[in-house]
Amino acid sequence: MGLLRTIFIIVVVWYLFKVLGRLFAPFLIKFAAKKAEQRFGDQFGQFQKQQQDTVKKPGEVTIDKIPKTKTSNKNVGDYVDYEEIE
Repeated sequence: MGLLRTIFIIVVVWYLFKVLGRLFAPFLIKFAAKKAEQRFGDQFGQFQKQQQDTVKKPGEVTIDKIPKTKTSNKNVGDYVDYEEIE
């Protein structure tokens, strides 16, 4: 009797969860979309602020250099002379 009662409770809770999920899913999705929009707006605002901070004033000179880095490795190993065997 206890096993049937447990299975019945699990099935009822499962269907109740499904019904409540269908009722509240639109609200949850709307809430998540609003939060995502707010986060994207905040990030865009921070980007706009950075762009305004880096705007050059008339007559101001800035020099940006990219350092030249040569990545050559002189120590690649020993040269081994070989002969083909026929």
